[in-house]
This record gives sequence, C-alpha cells and structure tokens, in this order.
Amino acid sequence: MTNNDLLRSLRYVFKLSDKQMLTLFCSHPHSVAVMAPKQLSEKMADDEADNFSELSDDELSAFLDGLIVSRRGLKDGAPTPVRQERLSRNDVLKKLRIALEFKEQDMLETLEAGGTKLSKGELSAFFRKPDHKHYRQVGNQAMRAFLRGLSKRGVKSLVAKQ
Repeated sequence: MTNNDLLRSLRYVFKLSDKQMLTLFCSHPHSVAVMAPKQLSEKMADDEADNFSELSDDELSAFLDGLIVSRRGLKDGAPTPVRQERLSRNDVLKKLRIALEFKEQDMLETLEAGGTKLSKGELSAFFRKPDHKHYRQVGNQAMRAFLRGLSKRGVKSLVAKQ
C-alpha cells in the first residue's frame, strides 16, 4: 500500500473536498509540505495516469499532522515534531489514532469491522518502539482493515466544512 493509496483512502473515509485536503497539508505550523491544487490532483491520480506523482513520506506526515491539528488543535508548549527519515505504517496508524482520539477498544472494534480481529497484546505491539522485543510492524492487510473499518463505522469528517 503506497502513500498515495493511503491518501486516497483517507480522503474517501473522511469525505474531504479538495479545499479541505489542501488546508490539511499546511495546518501544522511546522509543516514542510505545501500542496498546490495541481499537485494534489497529481497525488490523487491513478498510478498509471500520465499526471501521476508519488506522495513522499514528508507530505503524508504533513497531511496526518494536519488531521491531528484540525481535530485536536495545537498543544501549548508542545515540542516541534521530529522529522522522521521514513514514515512507517505504524507511525501512520499512531497518527490516525491520535487524530481520531481512539482508545484501545475503539482501535480493536475498527479493525474487527474491517475484517481483522486482534488481541489487545497484538494491537499494543503496533505502538511499541521498534527496538522493543514485542514490536510488530503494521502490514498492508492490517492498514487496509483499519481504513475499511473506519469507512464501515461511518467516521465523520475530521475537519469543518469550508
């Protein structure tokens, strides 16, 4: 599952307009990604389209940070987010969990609604540090199940109508 696939899925799940999407890319004050309408259409294009452009980890991170800011706002005195060299699916799931303000039970129910049943231990392994002995990578199947579960549960748009 590519970053572009994730972006398309999130747009579908949250029913975001072009204007809302563009706003989310630059919502966080420390965002490194500014997206123009033409660039957004290139990122949203089908992989085989002539105008297709790959979404970078920095751009996906900026979008997810924008979701967090739009839903929860900025924390006073919060440190500047550390730029990660590579955005893993675990990081994506963690950012979505923060944006949605999901607790453990919400995550398990969403995954189950998407067709993947996990135990609490299996779920907590996704949120551990990579060097922890019980760390587990989020695979494409788990990510798709989470996004499908969000869609089935009818998660409301995270951003105000603009």
